Amino acid sequence: MGFRRRQVVTAALTANALRPLPGFEVGIPSFLAGWLTGELAPHLLAATAADAATHAGRRRRDRVGLALAGLNAAGLAFMIAQSRRVRDQAEESLVEALGAEYVEQLDAEPTPADLAVPWRKLVYPFRMRSAEVRVERNLSYNDHGRRGLLDVYLPVASPVEGAPVLLQVHGGGWTLGNKDQQGIPLMQHLAAKGWVCVAINYRLSPRDPFPAHVVDVKQAIAWIREHIADYGGDPDYIAITGGSAGGHLTALAALTADDKAWQPGFEDADTSVQCAVPHYGVYDFAGATGLRSAVRMRDSFLARRIMQASWEERPEVFEAASPILRITPDAPDFFVLHGSSDTLVQVDQARLFVARLREISRRSVVYAELPGAQHAFDVFPSIRSSHIVRAIDRYLHWHWNGYRRAHSPA
Repeated sequence: MGFRRRQVVTAALTANALRPLPGFEVGIPSFLAGWLTGELAPHLLAATAADAATHAGRRRRDRVGLALAGLNAAGLAFMIAQSRRVRDQAEESLVEALGAEYVEQLDAEPTPADLAVPWRKLVYPFRMRSAEVRVERNLSYNDHGRRGLLDVYLPVASPVEGAPVLLQVHGGGWTLGNKDQQGIPLMQHLAAKGWVCVAINYRLSPRDPFPAHVVDVKQAIAWIREHIADYGGDPDYIAITGGSAGGHLTALAALTADDKAWQPGFEDADTSVQCAVPHYGVYDFAGATGLRSAVRMRDSFLARRIMQASWEERPEVFEAASPILRITPDAPDFFVLHGSSDTLVQVDQARLFVARLREISRRSVVYAELPGAQHAFDVFPSIRSSHIVRAIDRYLHWHWNGYRRAHSPA
């Protein structure tokens, strides 16, 4: 492929990342291209600059190609700057919801070094290993074979006791995905700080229709309550997180604590959680918001693949599966995150879900909307995901310290 063609391809990728193509039919390819371009913008900028510099040294130069390279570099630089601003935007969201004094409840106020972009870690973004964390793999939490396995992330440095617990629920459209594919940067970061993190598999559609997915999440919570003390975790404190389908299951499990209908065989187990951090989740299975994108997802995908029944046949099942319809005053604390450029799940779902939470719930609700972010922005280390990981770190430590203070003996 010649220089100009390479720059044309880069221009198309950059344009799609900046302004994703709208519409249900192009949502997935637009997401894949925009997600990788946006989160790997520094790498693509370096490649574009090197390509242009090499070509500029030739005797016969392609001025059109060089002009395109310049435009590409400007667009990629804009995306990098946009990603770097996430640090301040996330902090503003925390302060708006929790108050500026929330940092006083942290173990220590973040230093500039804590908040800086970890450039060295971003050179190889798909090499996600940590010498500070060990993983106990493939522990069974139910009898569903490979889909009923979980991993426990623990600090290497020293054994823990009474540590806070984070449950990670992977995404994948309720039809695919695995426990060791998502949430790794966040779990490694927190485990290195002394948290116990649990990542689960769960049953998938179309083999298993809803509510098998949320039943498994609740069974994992019950397993944590019963067994996590053996790994140094506090069974009384569980935070839950996940993205996309995992964001949906995170919110739904958090809002339906001890729902007997979704706890077959373990009806008496405590499946409550102390706080929830859903990322780019689906909050409206029923189309109750009236959003065209939600109704289309319901009828074109959820009904056929996940629910295996139409809305007209079983509207009550879709409504029960919609977190936005399950909010009560007793909802736990929430930290909701969503990208403004998400082409798979429109950001309007998150906005309406947060508005409903703030209207009904008695607990805190933090909302961070990330300009320019696509779906799955946190899957591997990037500028944006590194800032989000540390914002979630601050939120969870604020919450954990407040919980300990409220539950400590007088």
